[in-house]
Amino acid sequence: MRRVHRWRAPRWVRLWMVCATRGGDGWLWCLLGFAVLLFGGPEAFAALAAAGLATMSGIALFVWLKRKTGRTRPCTIEPHCWSQVLPPDHFSFPSGHSITAFAVAMPLGLFFPPLMAALLFCAFSVAVSRVILGMHFLSDVVAGSAIGTMLGYAAFRLFS
Repeated sequence: MRRVHRWRAPRWVRLWMVCATRGGDGWLWCLLGFAVLLFGGPEAFAALAAAGLATMSGIALFVWLKRKTGRTRPCTIEPHCWSQVLPPDHFSFPSGHSITAFAVAMPLGLFFPPLMAALLFCAFSVAVSRVILGMHFLSDVVAGSAIGTMLGYAAFRLFS
């Protein structure tokens, strides 16, 4: 954590991380949902239903887990050297951005396999950004990514 917080990342990395985390706030997933509605064909509604179910389940789970664990965020322990991004809440474990990113990417990628690599790149970028920006510990992001992946896969199985 301290090594990440003291790292003066190149400008392109800083821009990528801030854009990824802002996209993970919901903008990216909403735009992706509209694109699926427009171009997704006959599987669009099932894919969006699966992604929506996985996301809503993930949100409920991370809200409960954050309150239950009460883990302090890294940016509370030590200030970040360049990131000005503010945390959305007080607790760190698990990463809600990571849960949501993988809960959306997994079912959409399974419904539309040619998009899987791009969707996983976006989800991975969101997850990594949370560590680089000092919002989460690596374990928060790994746990959130695993939870989101499992929820996304289960929702895909339910709707496929």
